[in-house]
Amino acid sequence: MHLLRDAFPDAGRGPRLTAVIGVGNDRRGDDAAGLEVVRRLRAHASDGVRIVECADDPLGIIDAWEGADDAIVIDAVRSGAPPGTLHVLEGAQLKGQSLKLRGSMSTHAFGVVDAIELARALGRLPERVRIYGIEGESFVMGSGLSPAVARAVERLAGGAGAA
Repeated sequence: MHLLRDAFPDAGRGPRLTAVIGVGNDRRGDDAAGLEVVRRLRAHASDGVRIVECADDPLGIIDAWEGADDAIVIDAVRSGAPPGTLHVLEGAQLKGQSLKLRGSMSTHAFGVVDAIELARALGRLPERVRIYGIEGESFVMGSGLSPAVARAVERLAGGAGAA
């Protein structure tokens, strides 16, 4: 639940809106990691936090964070790190970033980084963007989360879905 508590503290300002956006595809194994994190967080969201599932098209994040001061985007990644590794990037670090964020299968072949750069060019980027990438192991159609990714989802959600 640490994603929801003081996600972007900013003393002296009025209420802020933070959009927490999970990107992924439920039908492609570890690609569902971002969706699973936000599903666990939804029941614990406080005022000022908007939880959004962005399935199948990473371009949808641009609309999902509309009106938000800050955005947290959670997605599966493939960089060659061990499965379940958590990568954290700030929006300013994304230009020229070699980490390939693996968005869901999109007919436009756009990923999260591409959507962020498009939003930057269009003037539709929130003040602050943070990306949590969970290193995936398997993106096979019809499979579920791999054990390492399931543990990373639980860690990132802060135990929000634990029984």
